[in-house]
Amino acid sequence: MTKTLPTTNRSLPIALLRARERVMGPVRALLSDVDLTEQQWRVLRVVQESGAIDPTQIAEQACLLLPSLTRILQKLEDKNMISRTQDERDRRKQVITITPAGEAIIANNLEASLALVAETRAKMGDDRYEALLDLLNELDGIEL
Repeated sequence: MTKTLPTTNRSLPIALLRARERVMGPVRALLSDVDLTEQQWRVLRVVQESGAIDPTQIAEQACLLLPSLTRILQKLEDKNMISRTQDERDRRKQVITITPAGEAIIANNLEASLALVAETRAKMGDDRYEALLDLLNELDGIEL
């Protein structure tokens, strides 16, 4: 009996990559207008959403490796979008917060970001959009 792989149009890794590129194309265009990478945007969003946060938590929530995050934090600090301070309880740790400039970049792009979400929701339908998010979050929570 010969074993064969599923066709590429039924391959979960390939389907996820295709979907990611479909979703991220318009996001990249939006971000290029404001001189941010998608990774920098993810970090800003995580820091804004979480408040003061340490880099390890940012890396986990923004799906980044710590060495990459270190470079991204430096770039965002150079752009005055985040600030870094020492943790008061553990001087070895850093605490990252978003600055007013970082808040402004998110606020200035809020309408365009929401429009991208609304367009995707409209094309998929609310129920399917929510079901997709639920399934992807469920997939993220299982050990493979």
